[in-house]
This record gives sequence, structure tokens and C-alpha cells, in this order.
Amino acid sequence: MIDYTRLYGDLQHIPALHSWLAKLPAQVAAGLSPHRWGDLPDWRAALEALPDITPGQVELEKEVSAGAVEEISREQQQQLEAALRALHPWRKGPWQLFGLHIDTEWRSDWKWDRIAPHLAPLQNRLVLDVGCGNGYHCWRLLGAGARQVIGIDPSAKYVAQFYAMKKYLGSEQRVDLLPLGIEALPENLRAFDTTLSMGVLYHRRSPMDHLRELRETLRPGGQLVLETLVIDGEPGECLVPEGRYAKMRNVWFLPTCETLESWLRKCGFEDPRTVDVDTTSLREQRRTDWMRYESLADFLDPGDPTRTIEGHPAPKRAVLVANAQ
Repeated sequence: MIDYTRLYGDLQHIPALHSWLAKLPAQVAAGLSPHRWGDLPDWRAALEALPDITPGQVELEKEVSAGAVEEISREQQQQLEAALRALHPWRKGPWQLFGLHIDTEWRSDWKWDRIAPHLAPLQNRLVLDVGCGNGYHCWRLLGAGARQVIGIDPSAKYVAQFYAMKKYLGSEQRVDLLPLGIEALPENLRAFDTTLSMGVLYHRRSPMDHLRELRETLRPGGQLVLETLVIDGEPGECLVPEGRYAKMRNVWFLPTCETLESWLRKCGFEDPRTVDVDTTSLREQRRTDWMRYESLADFLDPGDPTRTIEGHPAPKRAVLVANAQ
């Protein structure tokens, strides 16, 4: 079910991506190697166990959903749910399939509602979503009119979750998720009209390098949409947690919005601006039946929810947009 044949054919018609296409099949094979992912055979088995049903309707604009409960038998419904639960945990969503509601850890639709008003018109645009998880926002981008969407995320489980959805949302849809990180892209590609990086920057040891990598994915004038953790404070200020942040080991830099705008200018972006700042709530990120591990409530100080359990400011996320020079 994980098949990139159509994508490779599409990329042959995009000259700016030919340099990547030459390397891509080998990169994908390495990213989906069972030597790297010992559970990959189980995830593939879950995909094979999905029932073959063609939905009467697919919705990508207002939500991500396919089919109605009337289109599926009780036995098929049980088969569908068992296969999808074998891909636990489900972090980004929500998803609706034939009346089955996948209540994910994140209300990613709320994040979409925050970024959507600030996207350049997506019609006829080639879009890259860096660190896209299971690809929820890739589908929303397609539903908003993008010509073609490519998501990249090194987790093979997220790739499996994406293709479970694609089975019902449409295998012919021009949206794909590759098992890669941004470092797999050729340098100075300058091919995409829009690039998203959401929830990635604070995981990078060198935020400047990540911002330059993002700029190199974009054609001149292309739009960057950047979402990351920030702190309140003055221009030039940045929190560098010495230990963990909200129980995460790999959080390196949390700048103020003004600091981040300055970084973007230094890295070759024009007109960087903060368009949204939002404190993450316990309604937006929480433990559910589809994600049973620890979540935000476990990461905050139980006596003071404005602080993390380590004493840092609680997670606050900003959305910034800018254009590549």
C-alpha cells in the first residue's frame, strides 16, 4: 500500500525537483528499511488488514473524513478499528472514517484554523510540509487547493498512518508522505511555492541551520509558514533549557517572537511577521483513547499550570510567516 510510483512520475514533470528525484527511491528504501524499524512488518500487516471499502464521499476542506457509517458493515467496522488501533499512538488529527472518530492527542484542526487565514492562495502551488507527522495538515493543504503536497517525516509509523488514511481518502490524490528528514533534500533546491515547518524548530540543535534549510526549499518569493514554541520577553531573548522542557529531552531554543523574526531576516527571509500566538490548552493537547501515553497535563506543574514540571514557562506557540529572498 505504500507506493510512490505515481509521485515519481509527477516529479518527472517538475524540472526543479529532478535533482531530488534521482536520489529519492534510494532514500525512501532506506527510510522504510525493516532493519531500521523492527515493527515495520507489523505496521504493514495493519495496512493489509484494512477492509476494502470505497467511500461515497471524501471531505478535505472543512475536515478530513471519508464515507458514512451506512456504507460499512459491523464486521468491517470492527476490522477497520482494529487495524487502525494497531498503529497507536495517533497524535495528529482528528480523522473520520465511515463513522469512526479517531480522537487524536492534538486537535490539529485548531492549529489549521490559526494558520489558514495567513496562507498565500494555494491554487496551483507546490507545497512542502516539513516534520508533518502523520500528514493531517497535508490533507488540509490539499483540500484548500494546493496542486501537489509533499510531506516529510522520518517516522515510518507516521508513514503507515498516512497511507491508512490515503486508502480511503484517495490513492490518486496528489499528496504523499516520505520517510525523510529535511536533510535528505538537495541543497539550494528552490522548488516549492509554500513550505511549512510546524513543531520542528525547537527540536533542532541549530535553529539558524534549520531556517536556512527551509529557505533553500523555497523558490524566490515563496512563503514560509513557521510554527514553534516561544517565550514572552524582549528582542534578543531566548530560553535554552539546560535539562528537559515539558519532559522532552530534545528542546534546544525557545526565542521570543521578535528574536525569531530577527533570525528569519538573518537567514534570508523578507517581511517576517508573527501572525498568531497561542498558549497550548489542555483541550488542544491531551491523552485520549487513541493516544494513551502521557500528554500535556503530565508535563505541567500540577500546582501551577503556567509552568512546566521543570519550572519553565508553559508551552506557548507562535505562527510566523515570511517570504524567501
